[in-house]
Amino acid sequence: MIQKVIHKSRLHDFSSSIDELSSWLSRPAEERVAAVDYLRKQHHGSTKIISYSAEVFINFITET
Repeated sequence: MIQKVIHKSRLHDFSSSIDELSSWLSRPAEERVAAVDYLRKQHHGSTKIISYSAEVFINFITET
């Protein structure tokens, strides 16, 4: 079941979030997909279909 999550923060914390997002987006797509896959494996365990989907996605990104 998906639960709603609400985060309240001060406005000065917003610039920190923007910096973190900019840093994340500056990384290569392959590295970001690998990081998300690593976190997914920690949370859900290893499943072949999702790993295969991530591999196809990485191949698509690197070819274009």
